[in-house]
This record gives sequence, structure tokens and C-alpha cells, in this order.
Amino acid sequence: MFPIVRMRRLRENAAVRGMVRETHIRVDGLIAPLFVVEGLSRPEEIRSMPGQYRHSLKSLVRECKELQECGVKAVILFGIPAHKDPLGSQAHAPKGIVQQAMRAIRKQVPGMLVVGDVCLCEYTSHGHCGVIEGDRLLNDPTLDILARTAVSQAEAGAELIAPSDMMDGRVAAIRSALDDAGFTHIPIMSYAAKYASGFYGPFRDAAESAPAFGDRSSYQMDPANVRMALAEVDLDLQEGADIVMVKPALAYLDVIKAVKDTFTAPVAAYNVSGEYSMVKAAGANGWIDEKRVTLEMLTSITRAGADIILTYFAKDVARWLS
Repeated sequence: MFPIVRMRRLRENAAVRGMVRETHIRVDGLIAPLFVVEGLSRPEEIRSMPGQYRHSLKSLVRECKELQECGVKAVILFGIPAHKDPLGSQAHAPKGIVQQAMRAIRKQVPGMLVVGDVCLCEYTSHGHCGVIEGDRLLNDPTLDILARTAVSQAEAGAELIAPSDMMDGRVAAIRSALDDAGFTHIPIMSYAAKYASGFYGPFRDAAESAPAFGDRSSYQMDPANVRMALAEVDLDLQEGADIVMVKPALAYLDVIKAVKDTFTAPVAAYNVSGEYSMVKAAGANGWIDEKRVTLEMLTSITRAGADIILTYFAKDVARWLS
């Protein structure tokens, strides 16, 4: 066909390249993860996540205002309580740190969507995501605590509930509890395919949530499995999930695509802490162009099928795209 067909004609001019671009990152599809620490007087930069902070309530509100000014419309909160116990009771305490943060954001940053992460690892003294007996995590006793946590967050102002624990039956338990408490209108964004990944290390530093023993392979998914991810998504949708999530994102683009191709529900992907920190470290060393690589990564996540992206780059990306 050459020289009649010349594909470079559509790449020669920047304006034309923009016109024929197939995939676009949407700022209104970004969710910024934030950490809030009980008793903290000023923000602390997270050593393993340059540019990210463990916030006080005051600095958290300030950060939410800055995000909103950039066009980011949603945040997901991770709380670190002053005291932890084996059952993670501060996760559902009416005056827990996340509940305080949600009320503060709803009052002082109107219009910001507050997403509640429902898990116990930040609140338990052992760092696991549920009730422990010996060296085993007990699935069914954990469900009640997760359901209570979801209702507590809804009462505090959460407008989207995101269970990330990977217990069997948690979506059904949370949906039932929310409905019984009068929160039938609040959607659930389930971490449906959350893998037992090595990319979570910086998050565990930030949230003080590393397990005291063992790992999470008995409840998070084996990185080798895709069919199991589709089964997990299917079950969560049957139990009442409104949005399903794949976590992490970059090493699981094939899973995001498989989920998108198989189901009609909106798909979220979590561009996790390890993915963020690798780019920041390489950028700081001058090995890569941080902005270019970040936009390329988020474009690939969108291209794979994600409608929503949770990313620590949310504020930077919103500024770059504006």
C-alpha cells in the first residue's frame, strides 16, 4: 500500500495527534489516597513516598482543598489510630480518626467525594485484615466488624464504601448492614481482585500496617491467577458491589482488561504505593522523565479499561492536564 498509505500523516502535527488520540485520562475519574494520623500536630512526609504525607486533621482538610482546586473530586482515606487492639475496634469507633476526618472534610470541603476504605489492617495490633486465632485469620467473625465499620463511615459522611479486606462474603455483609441502617443510596466499590503483591511496601510504612507475622497470601489473591479474579469480581457483583477494583494496576493490566471485557460494571484500578515510589525514585535520580512516565502509566491503565484510577499522582496529573 505504500506510498499511498502513510500512517505518519496522522502523527506529523501535534493538533492532529490530539484529534485522533484514542485514550484520554479523565481528571474526574481520579481518586487521591490520603493518610490521616490520630494525634498528629503537623504533617509528616512519608520517607518511602516522596511528596506524600501522613496528615493531621488540619493538614488533611488543607490538602483536600488543594486537590479540589486542581479539579480532583474524590479522596479515599486511610486512618492510623493512636491505639490499636486485636479486633481493630477503632475502625468503627464513632470518634475514630477516619470518622473525624470524614466529618471535617464534609463540613469544610463541600463537594469533595469522601470514599471510606473498609479494612482492619491499620487498626489491628497484629496488622492483619481481620480476626486472628492462633496464626489463622477467621473469615466469618471478621464480617461483622467490617459491616460495623462501613456503617460507622457512612454515618460520618462517607459517600462511597470501599472494602479492601478480601474476606469471602464481605460485600453482602456490608450491603445488608448499610441497607438496614438506611444507607441504601450509598454505593460499594469493592477491591474485588486485590493481589498479594510486593508493590504495597511503602503503603505499609505510611499506614503502619505491616503484618506482625506471616503475610496476607491466605486471603489476598495469588499474582498468577486471572480466572480467579474474574470469579471474585462475579461474586462481588452478585453480592451487591456497584464498582469493582483491580489492585495493583501496572503489573495487572491484563486483569483490568479481562474484567472490563467480561462485566458491565465500572472498573477501578489502584496505582499503588510501590508503583508511585519507583517512578519518584527514578525521576529524582534523573533516570526518567517523571511527568512523561506518569502520564504514560495512567494512560496504559485507562487503555486497559479502568474508568476510575486511585493514584498518589492525582494532584500532579490534574495540574499537568489543566
